[in-house]
Amino acid sequence: MARLLRSATWELFPWRGYCSQKAKGELCRDFVEALKAVVGGSHVSTAAVVREQHGRDESVHRCEPPDAVVWPQNVEQVSRLAALCYRQGVPIIPFGTGTGLEGGVCAVQGGVCVNLTHMDRILELNQEDFSVVVEPGVTRKALNAHLRDSGLWFPVDPGADASLCGMAATGASGTNAVRYGTMRDNVLNLEVVLPDGRLLHTAGRGRHFRYSKLNCLVAPTLFLEFHGSQQALEEQLQRTEEIVQQNGASDFSWAKEAEERSRLWTARHNAWYAALATRPGCKGYSTDVCVPISRLPEIVVQTKEDLNASGLTGSIVGHVGDGNFHCILLVNPDDAEELGRVKAFAEQLGRRALALHGTCTGEHGIGMGKRQLLQEEVGAVGVETMRQLKAVLDPQGLMNPGKVL
Repeated sequence: MARLLRSATWELFPWRGYCSQKAKGELCRDFVEALKAVVGGSHVSTAAVVREQHGRDESVHRCEPPDAVVWPQNVEQVSRLAALCYRQGVPIIPFGTGTGLEGGVCAVQGGVCVNLTHMDRILELNQEDFSVVVEPGVTRKALNAHLRDSGLWFPVDPGADASLCGMAATGASGTNAVRYGTMRDNVLNLEVVLPDGRLLHTAGRGRHFRYSKLNCLVAPTLFLEFHGSQQALEEQLQRTEEIVQQNGASDFSWAKEAEERSRLWTARHNAWYAALATRPGCKGYSTDVCVPISRLPEIVVQTKEDLNASGLTGSIVGHVGDGNFHCILLVNPDDAEELGRVKAFAEQLGRRALALHGTCTGEHGIGMGKRQLLQEEVGAVGVETMRQLKAVLDPQGLMNPGKVL
């Protein structure tokens, strides 16, 4: 058995060849040198502050730092890192931008965090095929900035400037999903590094993301985007203004020029951080249920009543067109009683969505917090099937362990 950590106190995890101490962060010198040999000394860190930055996301889950952080520059280095960790039985945790909401980057059993932000090149744009090949660290804003002069854009917009690899991993949705679909609909092919370092292409051609050209609810604000001829747009605006006035709306604002449209949409994109600002020092907990569109009004009304009755501070945002909405709850993570109420509220909402033939996760993923709801959603057979599939691809259980299953 290879000794990868050095300490007088050991805790053995159930993987061949990997030992971890209760206080993480002391990888043996030989293994750290092996990491540096792959990516270069300046692209490996075991500093406590760096590890802590990579052990948390935007969720309420407590920081679980990895033992080391590495920054590969290309897919060959990722492959070599995976093979190195696989041989030694060391867990691997991918890191995009850290904007996740389910603890996906928490290194619950230590290991090596693979930060993909240095792999941020846009490799090939094919305007005729409406496709683009990108590296995993490219963010949605960076891609759209690159596409600005092409007349094309990438439509999946979860709000945060997440990396495209992270959006693919969670099946991101967002304000444009009703018209252009989610990440599932917009990913044509992935080049995947398997846990043992082998490369897998999921489709025949190396084209990753397609794009083209909206609908969203942020209570109490409704965001709409219209398309069509000048006459059609004027008719849509007139009819919409009549409807909002008939229903007692306080204001109706619209914009035609790109700069003003962007200013209006900024309010939606900053909803998460605006909610956090209402209670400084607290963390946000976001629910993520999705129901059939016909049941959306029912569950939103019920959820608002539950939120008022709970005594919790929060707001509701969502995508009217695809039935996915979120309660952003503000919670003091050090207040066990309040945190318990938040978790109880989220579980109740998740079960209500399941009762309406919906799902407990529309776009954030299962991560660490919704494993019980996943079992209730897909049943024992479904979970066991997932375990079997993971065992085929990751027989040692080294790829981001402690999540989902």
